[in-house]
Amino acid sequence: MNHINFLVVDSQVWIITTLGWLIVFVALIFLIIVFNQVPKLLGLDVKKLIAKKEKVAEQGARGSEIELTGETNAAIAMALYMYFNELHDEESNVITIKKVTRNYSPWSSKVYGFNNVNFPR
Repeated sequence: MNHINFLVVDSQVWIITTLGWLIVFVALIFLIIVFNQVPKLLGLDVKKLIAKKEKVAEQGARGSEIELTGETNAAIAMALYMYFNELHDEESNVITIKKVTRNYSPWSSKVYGFNNVNFPR
């Protein structure tokens, strides 16, 4: 197992290591500040937008309370049934199989693709 002998390490190595860690943490702090300030710079207030959408949804839900009768429901269901039945083509439900005869061609024969080579046994 390898052990690190800290007495052998130069002071320059410690300076470079400390400076590297410092750069990383400063960059992380900078990114946190940037990500927190971007919505403010763009003028977006997400909380207000969400609250406004919720108010609109509540007002829409209150205004759309329409009572549907059984006749209206039956008419809607019949219209949907007729619409979805027209989407399919009318088919004869007859399956036909036609036999196709092909003339023999040595160009398509796989037998001629093999080489007649006698292998020693």
